[in-house]
Amino acid sequence: MKTTLRNSALLVAFFFVGNIAQASFPYKENAKEQKKTENVTTVSKNEVVNKEISNTDLKAETSKVEASNGFFKKALEEKWIALLLWFFLGGLAAHRWYKKKPAINNILYIITLGGCGIWAIIDLINILTDNF
Repeated sequence: MKTTLRNSALLVAFFFVGNIAQASFPYKENAKEQKKTENVTTVSKNEVVNKEISNTDLKAETSKVEASNGFFKKALEEKWIALLLWFFLGGLAAHRWYKKKPAINNILYIITLGGCGIWAIIDLINILTDNF
């Protein structure tokens, strides 16, 4: 009898907490209308600005794109290197040393065996999502 009473009380409490959380984020009715008007003004501004691109401008834009592609290739390469170091030498915090994390944190990582695996999983997620 006590367990059913306790379970029903928890269910009721959960129901009320869920409704409070929804009510704490007010809905703005005019937000959609504001976005519509912003898009219209942006389109009208873009339509007004029309210019011809010369060959020198085109070459400059092409070099910028090539430079950004080089940056992305390097970032992708660093991500894979960090991932491989995490997989093969993760216990020695090799991926953390590679990304130049603070030495005291790396030493704690080694001593606690990757925070009992928790830091290791967090590092893996951060490496995969490019937040490391």
